Amino acid sequence: MAVVFDADFTSTRQWIAGRSSAYPRMGPTNRSDHKLDYLSRAYCPGGVFTATRRHAGGLWTCSLLTTEGSPEGFQVRTGDELSALITLPVDVGAWPAIWTWRDGGNEVDVFEYHPDHPDLLELSNHVRGGFRYWHGGGSGIGPGATFGLRVVLGAHSVDWYVGDELVYADLHGVGTGWHAYLIVNLSVADGVYHDRPSAGGPDRLSWVCHSLTVER
Repeated sequence: MAVVFDADFTSTRQWIAGRSSAYPRMGPTNRSDHKLDYLSRAYCPGGVFTATRRHAGGLWTCSLLTTEGSPEGFQVRTGDELSALITLPVDVGAWPAIWTWRDGGNEVDVFEYHPDHPDLLELSNHVRGGFRYWHGGGSGIGPGATFGLRVVLGAHSVDWYVGDELVYADLHGVGTGWHAYLIVNLSVADGVYHDRPSAGGPDRLSWVCHSLTVER
């Protein structure tokens, strides 16, 4: 396999900042998904994704980058292998994710994380079904942890690895001919399913995607 995508989170050719069709008809916000996001048009040097408390309205200015609509328009495809090195957030309310999206769906969640469930990674295939809430405390998963994550987007199974450990194989896959854009972002939970930031808590949340590559 050869690297076909090597993320530069400052690249205006690879990424569009602060705009995604996954936030339909709502401009820069997506309250229907229980997010307090107000999307920022800023890029993310060093792979640092942030959310900053706004002065009014209860929303947070949040980082979101997507390949959808970018000059290069990169899409992952069936058979691709995505690898990322990430550092999880510490503060309650932070909701980091790497995921895919196209035409109102085609979503595979490489990972989602919420510090109120400190050792839990959410791994989901919404294309053909399948998810696992993986408790990785024994593998060092927790607030502030840094680790490698690898996902093989197979036609018949999407397989997730943490380090060298296979932690979930969904045995459904994405089918042949599947393709979708990449999204990397930091949302803020609104308190319905996960704790929202406290009023007296920090005004800035962050997580780091140190690297993200796709091999084909």
